[in-house]
Amino acid sequence: MTSSVRNSKMATHLSCGRVNLNVLREAMRMELREFLDKCAGSKAIVWDEYLTGPFGLIAQYSLLKEHEVEKMFTLKSGPLPSSDVKNIIFFVRPRLELMDIIADNIQREERGRFPQRDFYILFVPRRSILCEQRLKDLGVLGSFMHRDEYRLNLIPFDGDLLSMESENAFKECCLENDQTNLYQAAKGLTTLQSLYGTIPQICGKGECARHVANMMIRMKRELGGSQSQITPVFDTLLLLDRNVDLLTPLATQLTYEGLIDEVYGVQNSHVKLPPEKFAPKKQEEGGKDLPTEPKKLLLNSAEELYAEIRDKNFNAVGSVLSKKAKIISAAFEGRHNAKTVGEIKQFVSQLPHIQAEKASLANHTSIAELIKDITTSEAFFDNLTVEQEFMSGFDTDKVNPYIEDCISKKDPIIKILRLVCLQSLCNTGLKQKVLDYYKREILQTYGYEHILTLHNLEKAGLLKLQTSSRNNYPTIRKTLRLWMDDVNEQNPNDISYVYSGYAPLSVRLCQILVRPGWRSIEEVLKILPGPQFEERQSLPPGLLKKRQQGENKVILVFFLGGVTFAEIAALRFLSQMEDGGTEYIIATTKLINGTTWIKSLMEKLEPPPF
Repeated sequence: MTSSVRNSKMATHLSCGRVNLNVLREAMRMELREFLDKCAGSKAIVWDEYLTGPFGLIAQYSLLKEHEVEKMFTLKSGPLPSSDVKNIIFFVRPRLELMDIIADNIQREERGRFPQRDFYILFVPRRSILCEQRLKDLGVLGSFMHRDEYRLNLIPFDGDLLSMESENAFKECCLENDQTNLYQAAKGLTTLQSLYGTIPQICGKGECARHVANMMIRMKRELGGSQSQITPVFDTLLLLDRNVDLLTPLATQLTYEGLIDEVYGVQNSHVKLPPEKFAPKKQEEGGKDLPTEPKKLLLNSAEELYAEIRDKNFNAVGSVLSKKAKIISAAFEGRHNAKTVGEIKQFVSQLPHIQAEKASLANHTSIAELIKDITTSEAFFDNLTVEQEFMSGFDTDKVNPYIEDCISKKDPIIKILRLVCLQSLCNTGLKQKVLDYYKREILQTYGYEHILTLHNLEKAGLLKLQTSSRNNYPTIRKTLRLWMDDVNEQNPNDISYVYSGYAPLSVRLCQILVRPGWRSIEEVLKILPGPQFEERQSLPPGLLKKRQQGENKVILVFFLGGVTFAEIAALRFLSQMEDGGTEYIIATTKLINGTTWIKSLMEKLEPPPF
């Protein structure tokens, strides 16, 4: 099977939506091939480990092999593993600490008695003057035959989902005032416009959103006459700062995919699960050694069953799985009814599909059992109850006894920080004595090295002092209908099903933008941080899209600072609403959950080395 055939099978889930994101993936693969062809002869790639996951979504090993890549190593200090190749290519993020490791690798290689090798470096997603200066200071810049950048800005994860997978985007923008990620976002959007046409309308809310829009418009102007001659696929781009809605990522996601991410962590569409749940029955009964390696599964909409259940509230998943089991069982029974040669032939032709469905069902039944063990536990229920009390506006202004208990039991610090920040946001800040009490308890229980983390949370606006006597959250909650008491988890009629009561503020803003428009909520928009804006981009004559009757609008929603799977599920729900008239494509700097997000803001004070 050629790599192009295999590739088309691999990426079918990218091309089955309203926007064919496989076009973007192919453009990225083309650029990668061109770079590899610059290095004639056999090659070894030395990977910055963080990049292997994102790259795996663009190109499999088969593509690299076709371009004479014979070996792949992980970047680490010390000598490079021995290999009989002509070229060594470093694929790295522009990080100074990685330059030190590369310099060590090259110096050892050049000191050894190896045949002369050619070195190349590919910075992802951008070249960095600082990094090149560091290589020069370390005496190895001249060793590279070629230095280049690979603009891996927006990676297609699914038919309606793109991510930059920049792990520190929120921290860099909000705490360090570093706009590099915003520049990369604008670059990524410019690439999208070159492939899918100029986006006629740009709306946004937040400081970062304003910066990205300005950069995009400037980049378009700098391109001058080379305007995209493609009829626009997207009608509107909505840029949203994460700090317009800091609350949503802190709440526990209650969709199937969201809970998999909360419990096990989904990285680059893959999840690692406890192996014992996936051991074949015979192996379990025979008492043979059970597998010890985690079970790694790919999760995307190419798998029919997963596409069906991923965005459902977890309480609605069990009935879908049992219905599916009956259908598969009936399909297998069909073999007894096949009497003629034609019928037998037809059954045999369907068998691979039925077997694949059976394996898929077995996997998701095991995952659902693992998650159910957690969601039915008392600890999960108690934590969720407190979250929901805060979000519905109950007892947010005093020290919470459940949080006190969790601290005294020394529960994981991230759990404590998520709850305290959630309380702070649902009360527009905490009273001085409540905030001081929580900070004192956290530092005395978990150690004074967390003082920097608390400082970061305050600087980011997640944890703050209530400066005025007025709590704005009830106004926002009521105006945007953020809390719904009667949620239908099985057959939802509102986006609040993704958190069993709480409607994500960010997604409610998307919904209101379409109908009745943001003018209807001007007072709330003034309370939320950052400017609100709208820009129009002129299109070349003849490219204005005339929408066919019944054809939906397409809105690209870009979350600057991260998005959760529950928010993605809520936007997909809006796309599928019969009277919605709008389809959403989602882009983000990073796929996050409350834990990974708080972790990215944590900083440990290391004790001095003496």
